[in-house]
Amino acid sequence: MSAALDYFKALSDDTRMRLMHVLNKHELNVNELVSILEMGQSRVSRHLKILTGAGLLVSRRDGLWVFYAAPAEGEGRDFLDAVAPFIAEDMTLQGDMAMAEKIIEERALKTRQFFNAIAEDWDELNREVLGGFDLAGAVAEAMPAASVDGAPACRVAVDLGCGTGTVLERMLPRAQEVIGVDGSPRMLEMARRRLADAGARVSLRIGELDHLPLRDGEADFASINMVLHHLSEPVAALREIGRTLRTGGLLFLSDFDHHDNERMRTDYGDRWLGFDRAALTARLSEAGFVVRRADLREVSKGLSLHLIVAEKS
Repeated sequence: MSAALDYFKALSDDTRMRLMHVLNKHELNVNELVSILEMGQSRVSRHLKILTGAGLLVSRRDGLWVFYAAPAEGEGRDFLDAVAPFIAEDMTLQGDMAMAEKIIEERALKTRQFFNAIAEDWDELNREVLGGFDLAGAVAEAMPAASVDGAPACRVAVDLGCGTGTVLERMLPRAQEVIGVDGSPRMLEMARRRLADAGARVSLRIGELDHLPLRDGEADFASINMVLHHLSEPVAALREIGRTLRTGGLLFLSDFDHHDNERMRTDYGDRWLGFDRAALTARLSEAGFVVRRADLREVSKGLSLHLIVAEKS
C-alpha cells in the first residue's frame, strides 16, 4: 500500500492539520503546542504520535524535553511540500502561527533578560565551565596569521554573541578591525569598557544572530562561541553568518557536545543540551560551510567542547 494513504489519513483531522501547519515552520515542545492549541496535553500528545508514526513529524529528545518538527528531507518532506499550496490559511491557522511566533519571540526575550541579569558575573561563569581552557586564545590562533611585514592579515573579524568582549580583545592583534555583536545591552556595555583603548578599530553592535547588523560579505573571519545552544533555530543563525562572510572566509565555532546536564538550562540559560558532531556538521553544510577542522576538548562539569573551523563555500 502506498505511503500516501498513511499521509492523507494522518492529516484528515482538524487538530493534526493545525499541528502540522505550525510544525512545518517551527520546532516546538509539547507544552508550547498545548499553549498554542489551547488543548489538554494528552490530546495533543495523541495527535503528535499519529503524525510522527506516519512520518510527517520527527521528534527530538533533549534532556527532559521533547521537541517536534516537520522532517527536513525524505518522503514525508516531499509530501508536505506537495500539499502545502492546497492548505488555505483560515483564521484558526493564522492565529496558531501568530501564537507560535509569539512563543519564539518570548524565548529570545527571556534569553536577553537572562544575559542582562548575569552580565557582571558572566566571565566568572565562563571560567567555571571552561576550567583552564583558553577559548579566546584558540579563536585567535584560528585567525589568519600576520603578513610578512607584521600587518594583520585579516581585514575584518567578528565575534557573534560577543558577551563582555573577552574574545574581541584577543582578536585585535590579528585584525585591522573587530566587530562584536550581542543581544544584551548590558554585555555590550561591559565590552565597551574592556575595549575602550582600542578606539575606532572596535565596533560594538546590538542585534540578533538571525538578523545580524552586518553587510553581505563584510567579514573575513567570524567566531561564535557557546552561543548556538541558546538559540531556537541554530541553522538560521549559521545561514546569517554565512551571508556576512566573504567567500573563502573562515568561521570558528565552539559549542558543547551533547550532554544530559539539565542544570545548564537553569544556571546558564541553555536551550539545547549541546550537539553531537554529526549534527553540527550537518547544520554547517546546510548553511553553506565546509568543515576544515574539528576537535573535541574536555572542559569542566563533565562537559566537552567542539572546536570547529569551517570555510564559507
